[in-house]
Amino acid sequence: MSYIILIAAFNAFFFTALLLQKKKALHDKILIAWLIYLGVYTGAYALFSDSLFTDYHLLSAAFISLLLLHGPLMYFYVSALADQSFKVDRNAQLHFIPFVLFNIYLLASLFLPETSNRIRLDHVETEEPVPVVFNIFLLMTVLSGPVYFVLAIGLFKKLHLNLVNNFSATESRNPEWLKKLVILFGTVWTILIVAAALHHVFHFYTLQFCTDGLFLSLSAFIILVGYFGLRQKEIFIQYPDKAEAYVTEPEQKYAAPLLKENEAEAYIGQLRDLMKQEKPHLEANLTLPELASRMDIPSHHLSRAINEKLGLNFFEFINRYRVEEVKAKLDDPAYENFSLLGIAFESGFNTKSAFNRVFKNLTGMTPGQYKKQIKV
Repeated sequence: MSYIILIAAFNAFFFTALLLQKKKALHDKILIAWLIYLGVYTGAYALFSDSLFTDYHLLSAAFISLLLLHGPLMYFYVSALADQSFKVDRNAQLHFIPFVLFNIYLLASLFLPETSNRIRLDHVETEEPVPVVFNIFLLMTVLSGPVYFVLAIGLFKKLHLNLVNNFSATESRNPEWLKKLVILFGTVWTILIVAAALHHVFHFYTLQFCTDGLFLSLSAFIILVGYFGLRQKEIFIQYPDKAEAYVTEPEQKYAAPLLKENEAEAYIGQLRDLMKQEKPHLEANLTLPELASRMDIPSHHLSRAINEKLGLNFFEFINRYRVEEVKAKLDDPAYENFSLLGIAFESGFNTKSAFNRVFKNLTGMTPGQYKKQIKV
């Protein structure tokens, strides 16, 4: 068991070393801090768990308090991917208050022997019960993981909104792996942490059974998040010499009357002329800021005009043109010898899966079914 966890700890440091070689965005920096924390934490458990919980009761409590760091670091990582304006500022640092308070309490207990002797995780019989304050901190630790998993899952809705409002192709940017990992690991983690809580209150199972389960799941998590996190590209790329004006505000912010009716109509007319003359939808990686720059208008004005006047987001707007381009090419004798995928690539799509999904969503038919229909 210890060897498996030690291997995971080694992997955490290995992935950290690889990440340090990358040109690091904020989410990479957060991932580096997260992996270092996980590597040290799991490594310490593998090396010292045999004596930690029986011989060093206050130190073992401090060790458990470190679980309060896992949720915030995960939340920061997803936040950095979902929102270009996210920063680990003072407000973000408030997430670490429970961890700080827990350890202040444990430090204070060092000077209160009657309290420190009652702070135990191994259920050695004592005349006095475990302090209520200590149980409250343990409850906070139990709840921390599930709460942050729920908060992180909520961020994926915001991320999806930001993706479709800014990009005409989302598959290469969308960290679907992370969403699946958060849901899977969140479920497993919640079950294990509840089991640990039941052990502490009712003495079910053994302490080692609970902690081994937690750290084995952490070990699997380290390998998966390290591998996929290393490959994750920056979503909202910012260049020093050219700041991209992405729209990453919630739709509710559009409640303010930023555009007059005639301005919105003028933008849509200008946009349709541009789409007809220059066909920017043929560019596979077209973004909202790039299109707004060609029109010489702010990104958020273009986004709002498309949302309000056409009832579409940027992704839907561009891909409707691409689907129409595919239809036109299927009727064009010049493309008779092209495969469906070749026509898709010529029309601005950059993956087969995106082409099939978007085409069927907009026409109700697969590209193959549509081709057979027009050839009849």
